[in-house]
This record gives sequence, C-alpha cells and structure tokens, in this order.
Amino acid sequence: MHPLREALHNELHARPSIHLAGPAHVHHYAMLEQEGQAEELLARIDALVDRERDPEVVQEILEIDGMALKWERHTEFFTLTLMVPREPEGKLWPETPPLLEALITPYREQVVSATLLLVEAAHRWAGSPEAYGFQGPAGSQVADGEATVWSDFRLTPEGVNRLLLVNQALDGFRLGRMARRLLEIETYRMMASLALPLAREMRTELDAYERELDELSVRNAEEQEESSRPLLAAISELSSRLEHASARSRLRFSATEAYGRIVDARIEELREVKVGESPRLGVFIQRRFQPLVRFCAAIHRRQEELAESVARLNDLLRTRAQVEIEEQNAEMLRSLNERTSSQLKIQKAVEGLSIIVISYYLFSLFKLGLQSLDALGVPIVPQIAAAIIAPLGLGILVVLAWRIWRVKQH
Repeated sequence: MHPLREALHNELHARPSIHLAGPAHVHHYAMLEQEGQAEELLARIDALVDRERDPEVVQEILEIDGMALKWERHTEFFTLTLMVPREPEGKLWPETPPLLEALITPYREQVVSATLLLVEAAHRWAGSPEAYGFQGPAGSQVADGEATVWSDFRLTPEGVNRLLLVNQALDGFRLGRMARRLLEIETYRMMASLALPLAREMRTELDAYERELDELSVRNAEEQEESSRPLLAAISELSSRLEHASARSRLRFSATEAYGRIVDARIEELREVKVGESPRLGVFIQRRFQPLVRFCAAIHRRQEELAESVARLNDLLRTRAQVEIEEQNAEMLRSLNERTSSQLKIQKAVEGLSIIVISYYLFSLFKLGLQSLDALGVPIVPQIAAAIIAPLGLGILVVLAWRIWRVKQH
C-alpha cells in the first residue's frame, strides 16, 4: 500500500475532544508558535509525565492528577487545554491552575487567546447569567436546545474571556465536542484578528501609493513630448514597493480569510435558538467579527487592484516608449533611404563619367597610334582616319555601356 496511507487515514482521529462527564472548568490557551518554543513546551510536558513522545503526533490528551491536559499543534499556533472537575462548593471562576500556569508563564507574550469555560449542570443553574458575573451577556440555546451558552466577552484583569455552558441533555462526548466548538470559535476569532493592525497600517500605505499612482498617471498624460525613461523608472520603483508590501501581508490576510470561514462554520454548527431578550451568541460575535474580516479582505483586494493599476500604467508607458522607438527607427530608415538614393544618383553619374573617360582614353591611344604611323612613313589621310575613328569610338561606347550593365546585373 501507499506509504502514507495509514498516516492520512488516521487524520480522522487526529484531534479528538475532551470527554466531559460533569461540571468542570476548562482552561484554554492559544499561543503563537515561534521557532523552537513549541518543542521546548512539549519537552516540559514530557517531563511532567516522564515519557518519550512520538514526534509525529500533533495532539494528545494526558491524565495528570485527576485533570485532563490536552495539547494541540497547529500551523501557526499551539494550544493547551486543561479540564479540571468542578468541586460542588468551589469557585465559579477560579484562577489558572498551577500546572497550566507553570507551562504558559515562559510564553506569556505569545498568548493570543485565553478562555475559561465553566461547564455547569442544568440542576445547578443559578437562574440568570448575571449571577455568574456577566454584564449585558449574549446567550443562546445550542445543539437543538440541549444546552445553553452565555458570555459577555469581557476580559478579566488577567486577560481571560469567560464562557458558561449549561448542559441539559448532552452526554459526555457531545458535551466535549460542544466545548471544543466554543473554544475554537474564540481561538480562531483571535487568530483572524491578528491581521487588523496590519490592515490599518496597509490602509495608510495604500493611500500614499494611490496618490503617487495618480501623479504618475497625470505625468504620463501630460508629458507626451518628453522622454518616458524617468517616468518608467518611477513606476517600476512604485511597483517594487507594492510587491514588497503584498509579500509582507499576503500570508496574514489569507490566514484571516481562512480563520474567518472556520469561525462561521463553528457558529453554524452550534444550531442556535434565541433565549429571552438576549442577543444570540453567534449573532453577537458575527456582528462584531465579520466587519473586521471584511475590512481585511477589502484592504487585500485594494492592494491587488492597485498593483494591477500600476501594471497597466507600466504597460501603457512601455507601449508609448515602444512607439517612440519605432518612430525613431522609421526616421532612421527614411534617412537611410534618402542617403542611399543620393548615393545611387552619384553612382550613376560616376558610371556615365567613367564611360566618357575610358572612351576618351582609348581615342587618345588610337590617335597616338595613327600619329606614330605617320612618323614611320605611312601617311594617313584625315578623311580615312575620321571614317575609321567614328565607328570605332561608337563601338567602344556601346561595349563599355554593355559591360557596365552586365556587372550591375550580377
């Protein structure tokens, strides 16, 4: 079989939920993973249970002193979830257990999401969310009315968000899955929100880029008679800066889009029903979270559209430069044609003069020959000489003209 078949098949069981048998406190922390820190944290967890870990495992649930500790390794972040059974007379919202506090303290600056989920039995329900310390809470029945969720999404002084899950009819496995959905909503919501500061920064940069592009477009429209080289250099420099900004933000914006979809899917899986006059939990989140996702998506689209506009202006300017080059080439060809025509005329004139000069030279030689005969005692009658010279000269002219024509033909 394929060597990866077993590993790919076991992805179905890669991320199980914690089994919740009764009232409990679930502490959940999500930390951004930096180089080497996840391995350090896992080594500390291995030391707690005194074992060797399989490096291929991406999550695990460990039983430690009556508590369930679950760690998960994701692409960008690492999560720790600690389930602590709730004592009947214990605190509603206890502090972070020492075990979990010791694990996260060295990585406190990387914590992006901290959530405390109180799982309460229906018969222990205090009657109102305000009795659990919530102010203006949002809540809804979930899982077709088999549980109720409440939260006011206000952070405690320690920076922890609190959720209340009141169980009416869910068994331990379904209750664990419901708890996992709620914790994933918080984790992925915060991971998606990491792009907000970058989007605000990019908005300011894009404003400057758009003004610069507008100026370059005006220059391209007005400076038709000037050289396009300086303008082309300015556009290329703007395109390089845009490409750098896009490379810096592309991954973060893409991650925000993906995380936003996960949040929407998890909220849909809650199958919410309104409770009294309080806003539904999912509606409360989406009304405040979706504008953030849309804002980041809008900045991403604006960035891509601006890059396309710069590319179009660059193509237009290159086309203009190409036309200028073609016009220069045409002018050079016209100049060459005129020069060639002049040279051809001169060549024809030289050919005619050549025929005359050669004929004159041959006539001179023939005349000298006749004069030499007279010196030798052979008298030459002028009429006879003229009768000989005239046809001979005409023949010489015809032969020379024919010979030059043959050379030109070859």
